[in-house]
Amino acid sequence: MAISLKKGQKVDLTKTNPGLKEVLIGLGWDVNKYDGGKDFDLDASVFLLNGSGKVNSDDDFVFYGNLKHVSGSVEHLGDNLTGEGEGDDEEIKIDLSKVPENVEKIDFTVTIYEAEERKQNFGQVENAFIRVMNSATGEELIRYDLGEDFSIETAVVIGELYRNKGEWKFNAIGSGFSGGLASLGKNYGVNV
Repeated sequence: MAISLKKGQKVDLTKTNPGLKEVLIGLGWDVNKYDGGKDFDLDASVFLLNGSGKVNSDDDFVFYGNLKHVSGSVEHLGDNLTGEGEGDDEEIKIDLSKVPENVEKIDFTVTIYEAEERKQNFGQVENAFIRVMNSATGEELIRYDLGEDFSIETAVVIGELYRNKGEWKFNAIGSGFSGGLASLGKNYGVNV
């Protein structure tokens, strides 16, 4: 049974799942109370970070325009343009054994495409979640449901995998940003 987290909680991933090498990160959301005439396009992105919380290069930013990290450790499985349907809206494969040594954290974010032009924000999103699954078995290991505590934000850092004494752990972050993907990228040191 999956461990259900609340904002700020951290949980071990590899110590309690010996031999775990590949995980699938599923992100999902629904749109509430919105009828602006435009699709609501949310995008999952991944930042591979060093110990100071910054990317080592722009290649450490995996998103709809760069679906696979050069190391092969992170692969975005494609952009869902509408968020229609049940379950995961976007998925990311992680091979923990291939993550470069200079990467200490892998942050998972969701942004709203053209949020300002479309007058959209995370106050119009509900049922957002991130889940970590064992790729080999499909078993859900960790789940974090964000809750509805956002209003004007156009980007959210949902959670992160991080190294701790040779093991991987998961941190439920749930932190909102204004300024969308550009603001988030600058925060992580990506040349936007």
